This record gives sequence, structure tokens and C-alpha cells, in this order.
Amino acid sequence: MSLAASWQFWALVAAVFAALTAIFAKVGISDIDSDLATFIRTCVIMVVLAVMLTAMGKWRQPQAIPFKTWIFLGLSGLATGASWLAYFRALKIGDAARVAPLDKLSIVLVAIFGVLFLGEHLSVMNWIGVMLIGTGALFLAVF
Repeated sequence: MSLAASWQFWALVAAVFAALTAIFAKVGISDIDSDLATFIRTCVIMVVLAVMLTAMGKWRQPQAIPFKTWIFLGLSGLATGASWLAYFRALKIGDAARVAPLDKLSIVLVAIFGVLFLGEHLSVMNWIGVMLIGTGALFLAVF
């Protein structure tokens, strides 16, 4: 399997871009309201994705998408919007180096929710890793 076909590769790419998001956002929100900054960022994302979908021919007829998919992607969108609004507000008033780690407590919550709601299973070593991430995030944010 090639590197580009592995989930680990794409997760690390996501982490790099998430880090850049925090740094760019912290600089970008210095002179405007955090909610307006979130709106601008969202518009940029929509335009980029529309161009990508068009270029790759990935558009689908809305009626071809299952109703369950619409519901859960809609809920995901609402959760994303709420997360971004809160994140940008936190960045506006806090240090990026302390806000971002606390935001990453979502990793701990995803592990717990994945087990509770999706039936996923984590080994003892996985749980130790989750606890270390949580502890590290709290240390960075609080101390």
C-alpha cells in the first residue's frame, strides 16, 4: 500500500493543516470580530470545495443522496459551525498555543463517543494514549 493510500498519512496531513489553521486564524482575526472571521473562512472553504468538486466531476444529484446521509451530514455541519465559532472566539482572546491543545480534547471525546455510540473498541494501550493526550492538552491549557 502506498503512503498516500494510508489513513495515517492523511491524518498527519490533516494535523499539519489544522496547525496552520490555528496560526493563520490567530493572525487573521486580530482586526475583526471572530464570528465574521468564521464566516469569511467558511466562504473560502465553500468556494474551494465547489471548484474541486467541479474539476473532479464529483457532483451528485441531491435526490441520489440517502436521507440518513443528509440528516447526519447536516448535524455534522451544525456541530462544525458551532465548533468553529467557539474556536475562533477562543483564538481571539487566548494564545493559539494554549487554545489549540484544549480544542484537541475532542480527540478524547471522539474516542469515548466512538466506543459508546459506534461500538468501536480500543485496546488498553489505545486508552493510555487517549489519557496521555487528554492530560497533555490540559497541561498546555491550564499551566
